[in-house]
Amino acid sequence: LVVLLATCYTPEISYAYYSVQHILRELWSGWCFRYMHATGATFVFILTYLHILRGLNYSYSYLPLSWITGLVIFLISIVTAFMGYVLPWGQMSFWGATVITNLLYFIPGLVSWICGGYTISDPTLKRFFVLHFIFPFIALCIVFIHIFFLHLQGSSNPLGYDTALKIPFYPSLLCLDIKGFNNIL
Repeated sequence: LVVLLATCYTPEISYAYYSVQHILRELWSGWCFRYMHATGATFVFILTYLHILRGLNYSYSYLPLSWITGLVIFLISIVTAFMGYVLPWGQMSFWGATVITNLLYFIPGLVSWICGGYTISDPTLKRFFVLHFIFPFIALCIVFIHIFFLHLQGSSNPLGYDTALKIPFYPSLLCLDIKGFNNIL
């Protein structure tokens, strides 16, 4: 789905807005692909918020490695969503990119490194397009690390049962997860 959108998008300031309009109006079901992409991202955020609320409710923050990797996944998701908001290169997305990148000016050299200069322009759009495509894969790798730390540290045991009959996450359930993943492939 996303690859189809990426093949029809042009990350250049002269053509970005028109390529989005081309996707919406001229491509067969292009509007459907774009809105499924946006709606899917919205549902990912809703599920992420529910997952964070569950973690706060069950005090998962006492598992520091799992909690920190989860926060990194959440921050990568926010940055990815911001870059996706900028890609259509309309008036609102241009000013959104200007305002958000201006918040980073207190770190010397960061804005010129991210934007490819001191203004929002063509290199910025190209970098945001590439990063918007790469960051979900980075987040997926961190999800595997997040699950590994959860298996390694164990769950927070919300029911509070203390029994010697429980099956440890690591190594037995981790091996089952790997077997299941291999069966899917």
